[in-house]
Amino acid sequence: MARKKVALDFEQSLAELQQLVERLESGELSLEDSLTCFEQGIGLTRDCQAALNQAEQKVQMLLERDGKLQEVPFEVDPEA
Repeated sequence: MARKKVALDFEQSLAELQQLVERLESGELSLEDSLTCFEQGIGLTRDCQAALNQAEQKVQMLLERDGKLQEVPFEVDPEA
């Protein structure tokens, strides 16, 4: 359940960040509202980056064998 919560939090934060960007790009916000949105966006960006870093660390742990990191080539699924 923790994995779903982290993924859900990441997806939700990313969606909120996209909405903030759209509001900022509209050009219809006052300077004060723009700064508030920007501040919120910075927080969301940090949250997303932390979630991505955590996922990267987990992938590295899963790929590690006998104390050594084994590189696994990325293969694209042609049916996807």
